[in-house]
Amino acid sequence: MSDKRKRGVRKYDAPAGGWGALKAVGHALQDQHTVVEGGRTLLHANQPDGFDCPGCAWPDPKHTSSFEFCENGAKAVAWEATSKRATPELFAAHTVTELLTWSDHQLEDAGRLTAPMAFDRATDRYLPISWDEAFARTAQALNALDHPDQAEFYASGRASNEAAFLYQLLGRRFGTNNFPDCSNMCHEPTSVGLPDSIGLGKGSVTLEDFDHADLILSFGHNPGTNHPRMMATLRDAARRGAGILVFNPLKERALERFASPQDPVEMATFTSTEIASRYYQPTLGGDAALVQGMMKALIAWDIEALAAGRPPILDHAFIAEHTLGFDALAADLAGQDWANLERTSGLPRSQIEEAARTYAEAKAVILCYGMGLTQHRNASSTVQQLVNLLLLRGNIGRPGAGICPLRGHSNVQGDRTVGVWEKPTEAFLSAMDGVFGFQSPRKHGHTVVEAIAAMERGESRVFLGLGGNFAVAAPDPLRTFAAMRNLKLSVHVATKLNRTHLLIGDGALLLPCLGRTELDHQATGRQAVTVEDSMSMVHASRGLNPPASPDLKSEIAIVAGIGKATFGATDPVDWDALVADYDRIRELIAAVLPKLFADYNAKIRVPGGFRLPVAPSDRVWTTPSGKAHFLTYAVTGADPRQGDPEVLLLTTLRSHDQYNTTIYGQDDRYRGVFGRRDVVFAHKDDLAARGLKDGDAIDLLAAFDASGERAVRRFTAIARDLPRGCLAAYYPETNGLVVLDDHDQRSGTPAYKSVPVRLRAAL
Repeated sequence: MSDKRKRGVRKYDAPAGGWGALKAVGHALQDQHTVVEGGRTLLHANQPDGFDCPGCAWPDPKHTSSFEFCENGAKAVAWEATSKRATPELFAAHTVTELLTWSDHQLEDAGRLTAPMAFDRATDRYLPISWDEAFARTAQALNALDHPDQAEFYASGRASNEAAFLYQLLGRRFGTNNFPDCSNMCHEPTSVGLPDSIGLGKGSVTLEDFDHADLILSFGHNPGTNHPRMMATLRDAARRGAGILVFNPLKERALERFASPQDPVEMATFTSTEIASRYYQPTLGGDAALVQGMMKALIAWDIEALAAGRPPILDHAFIAEHTLGFDALAADLAGQDWANLERTSGLPRSQIEEAARTYAEAKAVILCYGMGLTQHRNASSTVQQLVNLLLLRGNIGRPGAGICPLRGHSNVQGDRTVGVWEKPTEAFLSAMDGVFGFQSPRKHGHTVVEAIAAMERGESRVFLGLGGNFAVAAPDPLRTFAAMRNLKLSVHVATKLNRTHLLIGDGALLLPCLGRTELDHQATGRQAVTVEDSMSMVHASRGLNPPASPDLKSEIAIVAGIGKATFGATDPVDWDALVADYDRIRELIAAVLPKLFADYNAKIRVPGGFRLPVAPSDRVWTTPSGKAHFLTYAVTGADPRQGDPEVLLLTTLRSHDQYNTTIYGQDDRYRGVFGRRDVVFAHKDDLAARGLKDGDAIDLLAAFDASGERAVRRFTAIARDLPRGCLAAYYPETNGLVVLDDHDQRSGTPAYKSVPVRLRAAL
């Protein structure tokens, strides 16, 4: 029975990258029927005169090659440049009820949307509609609301700076700060936690800093799948002798071994480069305790060194000049019990001290982290502990050192920079008022979790989605799907069909937009948009492919069309002029944010673009005190297991054939899973303790859900090397186990990475 259940699961011994990656690129282009066109398009990805990859936010090197893309970036490009089309004929042939039975992969694999569509309740179908009518219906629904806060303006990180700025202008002109966005579901703890520590919710490093680091600390991320172009940087660091310490519950192949497809020697000889110099496997949610243990050891060693007349371990000059709160942190750590730190982190003291010793001996350290750290209940405070560790030895604001949050979508950071935020600063709103001549709302708006709850209660009636797959990315589909169906109107700007588009209340509109790879011609000629990567570099992006349909509009044109229809021809914002020439939008961005975007249009015409000011990089701390702050760990909420020894913690994962909610295929090559996604990785002893073994059929149930409705059933248990008490499975399949109210207490980010569940034999 077990062998049959393990169909498609086998050991994968090859390194990450290499021939497997090149083969996968070929399959992706072939599958999307775009071998010639897609291959030509890829040569323009991440080039100074080309388009920014619609995948991850890893920065481009200054001197780009003709091969500056990765396997998953190639999949994203192939998925967008596909020759497949979701035409009105597709919707005529299939009702919404039928389409809901399709898998997420099948929905997006239908191809590019080609025409605006409106849901018709009588036929249960999407029917073609004109652009003017689509804009009019949207405006009518918005203007019929009792209050602006009954509207939700959701944004995906794929939107350009220009589209995002117009979108936040549309929402604030309408009168709300309801801007739930994808940041709320991934790196919001970075945006919330880092400003208290260093004054800015962004990373402090540049790509060039990695050339000067002699140690890289890697927490909670899987670059081989989620930001594969980072692998070239890690490989270079490893080959020149830099240490790379990895802290991750599950061993990921890319952080073990990597073969560069751009290295002819590795490709010809089938060799690879070892990435991690040491791999530690803390328990899920154990990172804060791990870092606290490292700091406790460092401070104790420093006291001993000073008493013995040896050189100090800590950078006391930096601490005195640039920080506040060290004494409180030291006192807090002194009171920490090693037994508790070991239990909470899942690592023995010897391993924690080993990592601390390696850190103490390094001269320049970069600390990278991903959503393995940010999607927990106390994530904002955990992020601050990472900063504490760097501050102890002055590892922020000098070459080769700093904090590096690994963002997801290519412009998720840029969207926030230009104003897509539910909690805008007074300075930003005042600048908006001065430039546009209207009073922006001051009341804070909704995060994703708050927006879902408001829709559920009937308080939010209209939903606008600028890209993304909101309901599938969100937690708790039991509540989220029902909330979407409670709306008066949902309006979706999209390139492809997804499940959120099929969760319809009284009405819905599909508004198809240009993709990143496509030519954008407006009244003044070919247009460029801009994006900001995860290291605050802003550069231009210009598509080159003919649009998938002559009926497509740019995101900017769609947002402006809604604005013009909503506010009328006498509106002081000249929406048509902004669509005609995107330079005019950038001039407005520079007017609102002059310290960041002065000479915006001139700077983006320089190949490679420009870096936004990042004060911590220069050891300038824009906190109220003017100093960087050591902060103690503020635990909010009880242990998710609530003292029940039968409860395990589940982390949700992307497969290697996936980017966010987009499922390119059914394989997860590096983890040895092929043709399926219905698996749960577990420690063999956790299975044995429940009378189960590798390959058995199992059910997972949300641990404290009395209804029993939050469950996934008849998955296959796969024994893997991960800490006791921890499980791993793919999302969105297991999002149903994540309760809406289970999130980081400060940022609202759902706790996708430590979900309390019960595991049992399948019924």
